[in-house]
Amino acid sequence: MMSSGGYSKFFNRPRVLGRWSLYSLKPAAVALLLLALPSSTTVSRATPAQQPANGAKVYMLRGVLNIFSLGLDDIAAKLQAQGIPVDVTNYLGWSAVADEAAADYRSGRVKTIILVGHSSGATVLPDMVERLNRLGAPVKLVIGLDSVFRTSLSGRVGRYVNYYIGNGNGEPVARARGMQGELDNVNVQNVPGVGHITIEKNEIMQRRVIGDIDAVVFSSRAREVSAAPGPVR
Repeated sequence: MMSSGGYSKFFNRPRVLGRWSLYSLKPAAVALLLLALPSSTTVSRATPAQQPANGAKVYMLRGVLNIFSLGLDDIAAKLQAQGIPVDVTNYLGWSAVADEAAADYRSGRVKTIILVGHSSGATVLPDMVERLNRLGAPVKLVIGLDSVFRTSLSGRVGRYVNYYIGNGNGEPVARARGMQGELDNVNVQNVPGVGHITIEKNEIMQRRVIGDIDAVVFSSRAREVSAAPGPVR
């Protein structure tokens, strides 16, 4: 079992997805495909006016080549309609995203960090949690959607929900020594229409992801409101 922090070694372990291997592509071919895609992979950048009362922000990571995780854009749009700012980026930039989230947290612009990833984007989530821990930025919620490699979580997190397809390529996340927080591995193989390249597009799964995020964002907001001083009677 690979431990958190060792994602770069995963590329030495090809795994067949369906009828082909994502990692059988030559690096030059991958680079050309990436260049053919839109130059920006970010759906939005949060502004102070977009920030919900508790300063929550969601950082989403697409899988390989940006073309298999477009359902994350739909989820992002629905969250933004609720006033929750979201950034969507390819998983290859996960370390830069973690650095940005930590900087946002230290500045006070973001108070609640939420991470969501699909496929390879889900595989790097334990590494992101560990990096953010080292940078002094606590992660409130992590949602993984069908990571295709076995990973282990050793960092500190409020709640980590790993949705995986047990009869497919998905893998559960293991609790490693030093892991603090709630870890839920949820097998969603019986969800109608779910598959590795459809899990983030599936309406049932989208509602689950949004519900998990809303439970954190709006319950935190409710606590802030209830804690605020009321009028003197």
